Amino acid sequence: MHLYKEYIKEIEERKGQGLHPKPIDSAELLSEIITQIKEVNNENREDSLQFFIYNTLPGTTSAATEKANFLKEIILGEEVVNEITPEFAFELLSHMKGGPSIGVLLDLALGNDSAIATAAAKVLKTQVYLYDADMDRLKAAFESNNEVARDILESYAKAEFFTKLPEVAEEIKVVTFIAGEGDISTDLLSPGNQAHSRSDRELHGKCMITPQAQDEIKALQAQHPDKSVMLIAERGTMGVGSSRMSGVNNVALWTGKQASPYVPFVNFMPIVAGTNGISPIFLTTVDVTGGIGLDLKNWVKKTDANGEVVRNESGDPVLEETYSVATGTVLTINTKSKKLYNGDQELIDISKAFTPQKMEFIKAGGSYAIVFGKKIQTFAAKTLGIEAPLVYAPSKEVSIEGQGLTAVEKIFNRNSVGTISKKALHAGSDVRVEVNIVGSQDTTGLMTAQELESMAATVISPIVDGAYQSGCHTASVWDKKAQANIPKLMKFMNDFGLITARDPKGQYHAMTDVIHKVLNDIVIDEWAIIIGGDSHTRMSKGVAFGADSGTVALALATGEASMPIPESVKVTFKGQMASYMDFRDVVHATQAQMLHKFGGENVFQGRIIEVHLGTLTADQAFTFTDWTAEMKAKASICISEDDTLVESLEIAKGRIQIMIDKGMDNKTQVLQGLINKANKRIAEIKSGEKPALTPDANAKYYAEVEIDLDVINEPMIADPDVNNKDVSKRYTHDTIRPLSFYGGDKKVDLGFIGSCMVHKGDMKILAQMLKNVEAQNGEVKFNAPLVVAPPTYNIVDELKAEGDWEVLQRYSGFEFDDNAPKGAARTEYENMLYLERPGCNLCMGNQEKASKGDTVMATSTRLFQGRVVEDTAEKKGESLLSSTPVVVLSTILGRTPTIEEYKKAVEGINLTKFAPSHKLLVN
Repeated sequence: MHLYKEYIKEIEERKGQGLHPKPIDSAELLSEIITQIKEVNNENREDSLQFFIYNTLPGTTSAATEKANFLKEIILGEEVVNEITPEFAFELLSHMKGGPSIGVLLDLALGNDSAIATAAAKVLKTQVYLYDADMDRLKAAFESNNEVARDILESYAKAEFFTKLPEVAEEIKVVTFIAGEGDISTDLLSPGNQAHSRSDRELHGKCMITPQAQDEIKALQAQHPDKSVMLIAERGTMGVGSSRMSGVNNVALWTGKQASPYVPFVNFMPIVAGTNGISPIFLTTVDVTGGIGLDLKNWVKKTDANGEVVRNESGDPVLEETYSVATGTVLTINTKSKKLYNGDQELIDISKAFTPQKMEFIKAGGSYAIVFGKKIQTFAAKTLGIEAPLVYAPSKEVSIEGQGLTAVEKIFNRNSVGTISKKALHAGSDVRVEVNIVGSQDTTGLMTAQELESMAATVISPIVDGAYQSGCHTASVWDKKAQANIPKLMKFMNDFGLITARDPKGQYHAMTDVIHKVLNDIVIDEWAIIIGGDSHTRMSKGVAFGADSGTVALALATGEASMPIPESVKVTFKGQMASYMDFRDVVHATQAQMLHKFGGENVFQGRIIEVHLGTLTADQAFTFTDWTAEMKAKASICISEDDTLVESLEIAKGRIQIMIDKGMDNKTQVLQGLINKANKRIAEIKSGEKPALTPDANAKYYAEVEIDLDVINEPMIADPDVNNKDVSKRYTHDTIRPLSFYGGDKKVDLGFIGSCMVHKGDMKILAQMLKNVEAQNGEVKFNAPLVVAPPTYNIVDELKAEGDWEVLQRYSGFEFDDNAPKGAARTEYENMLYLERPGCNLCMGNQEKASKGDTVMATSTRLFQGRVVEDTAEKKGESLLSSTPVVVLSTILGRTPTIEEYKKAVEGINLTKFAPSHKLLVN
């Protein structure tokens, strides 16, 4: 019983951290526990019963298999446990959410004992996590005239697993808790530097916001035991930055309801809110847990007597409070009237949070149950030869006569399944779509694996063209946490059917490439739909949606996703880039010009940005689409010219072939299949059979923005504005400033070039600038550290072949070594160039970090508080985001350059250029 003794030892260690026993997922440990339960006089029997009943993970964990089989033995009378009657055994099986428990229930329901079969059928009628093998068993039994199978199928056809659930309460009482002012990043709810603990839900829950905030939440719960605590982003948006299932899990853990008395630390129905609502990708995650997300609109723009918006000295709209949601305020959510009340006073209409579909998610305890329920109902009705009765709210289908389609509307129409209308659907329609490419990243991958286990999935859906498990977020430091977590993750995902960055058998070189870059390469059709476990799943081919680990799991298991077709904002360009400007400046200027045009309103938020880049290949175009996560857009679509798209697909083919040559393809030859599909798509484009995706000329957009390149006359910097008097204006990505704002004298403590926002061209710019500076000054001397992390190994290999890596080596003081990766995060930096391992590095903030209080100039996408750099008591850390040449020069000077210094430093350098297409990119 050595495993049990080790478990008890671990429990004692966790007690010292204020933690309960870790839930059991190991078959070997549970087998020892079951042996002790069978021994009536065993001194550990009572504790073993508690662990077996209340502390074993369900789904497809190996422990769940042991548990289900033992419960089967009890039900059949093969084992007698006084504390677990056959009736209680059935109850425990009903809480195990599929996998081996369904197999056991089917064995019992289709067995020879009629009383047991009836009892098993009763439980099966409540279950929704059935897969093809389970349904095939039911179908075969039905066709063999098994009456129990017929009874179960008739129940499924009526969707009684849903209809017999309790209705959503008409009134939900909440007590408010202000989690922060301004936009609340999911980093506050689940910090990136605690990513290693996400699969240990109780431990990870301790990192939410602050211990003080947790104490305040507990105090509110003690004062208001009959109410739910509602977390609020006051004067901001809740859940910006990333989807992060762990963030929603943490909120649910502290404020939600326990999903099952027999499954620890899995809660549902968190309630969150924001003055400006919930970030779209975060709201999807809230739906997964059957939660509620409210758009409060409790601060509005002040207007004068003429109805004009009143602005402050900075030109920003002045906001005034329409009603208070201060911490401790008791409010009532009425799900019938769909209004928010304070006592009898109606505050605001919240009907968007209670659409028929969202009401179903809440009733079922989450969106997964609805997805699986619909699938089972359809199967049962088809097997019985009847038409499925209308149980679920019909999908909203919007079709407008005479109106063309935007690019995203075209993609959704092509990939939709289960629609009723024969007409083309427009924005606002609710649709199920097939997913072509799925990405799982390493710091959320362990949670995705848990979700797959909990929904009893064992193999990737055949609908999915390709899926990839990255190793980029843990690339910088191969420490004990990474060594414990990542190999286990890679094996699970490899067995499940994904292409994995690391070979579980160690037969190919570990690839720590940034996930978004890999996905951008393996997308071989601009009509594709991509789901990825990271907010920067923003491809320059197809339409890609960043998603929580649960939605990724659902896409992997079913090959589908459900969502409304989003509205689009069309972005086009005019004019000409100045010779000394970089495309990154165009990206920043796009946001600045959009905000200026619409008086500070972010029309991108929650919508698709349809950007007509036309002439930029996928690598360079990705710089724009990647940034759209920080623009708060739901996703982005890049409209390309035919020749440009073909060039991008050829590049993608070459990089996929490199993955094949490394030995990364699997037994189903997924990667070779992608190359074959790319060849087919290239042939279609070249022949004119199916040109590159473009919108219709008469498509309707929420807004259209034309960006004037002529007025971009100096580098642009996204500034976190950490000292803004208005807290809600800090860390928003909306403050875009020209280089001259800083007067050439803002101290820069560290520079970072890397992660997903750079491409091969940026690395070449870095090499060219170093040579330029040396030619002009006689030497290259860094007055601040410069950390460089190429996004992929392919780029490193190409730079080596072209001679640029040798240039970087010459100026560097550190170069990564895959044979001896760092075992500890860097805590101090010298004034030199660091050539770090490909991956996320500083951008992720979970391993490497700048020194506290630093001012960092970075090509990254993240300027959130505490992400790249943390605060000190004396100085706030700040991460300013700019182009590669600005970062390089800032570290050489140790300060922001003047525009004159900048122009001199980039003379003759081939910056990332962009010229608007002269073709009309519409149908």
